[in-house]
Amino acid sequence: MTVTTETRPLSDDENGPLVLIATMDDGKVNALSSSMIVAINGAIDEAESNEAIRAMILTGRDGKFSAGFDLNVMNAGDVSAIVTLVADGGDLVRRLYGCAVPVIAASTGHALAAGALMLMGCDVRVSVAGPFKVGLNEVAIGMTLPDWALTIAEQRLSKRHIQRAIANARLTDPAAAVDVGFLDAVVSADALLDTAMDEAVAMLSLDPGAYGRTMSGFRKPTLDQMAADIAADRAGVSS
Repeated sequence: MTVTTETRPLSDDENGPLVLIATMDDGKVNALSSSMIVAINGAIDEAESNEAIRAMILTGRDGKFSAGFDLNVMNAGDVSAIVTLVADGGDLVRRLYGCAVPVIAASTGHALAAGALMLMGCDVRVSVAGPFKVGLNEVAIGMTLPDWALTIAEQRLSKRHIQRAIANARLTDPAAAVDVGFLDAVVSADALLDTAMDEAVAMLSLDPGAYGRTMSGFRKPTLDQMAADIAADRAGVSS
């Protein structure tokens, strides 16, 4: 399986609120393939359909959060397949950004390209410290970021860093990625999940309905623009 899920309690009450932990692990670099996208969407379905689940943690295998879109598809030359995969990835990032429950990223290492875009879709982003690379390397490898990616980057990345992060494909370690805007905090590996759980517990102080309504209003312009960007990409390849 590419994604496994488990629920854990967020309080001492056995009937109390839960957090859903979704772990990506394809045995390699956690490439964002079609099967990975389907599996993550399934985890979001699970989180949104259970009223007891008050937060979701998205994490990866040791050393790898995600290295980006599946290069077997990206390098194969099938334009339709490439556009479909990237658009599906855009829908996933948009869904994370508009999720009905808060999503906390617990990044276990490298987060590149689509991996970094997934970080931008999460509400709170915590990473392990270490010699890992975080960022958007598309321009360096001859690819152009889709419009939906630029739309969310404009909202989540620091204005001081956004040009270097996008046009110059600048990668940083996790500590520097906090200032860029990809991450919110960096901790030791043994503290990663505990820190993510603490963030989930902190969400319990927020009224779920008020949170959802506030985030919906706050993020609606970005979500609407991303939807339009993705639809245009799909229409372009089918025309």
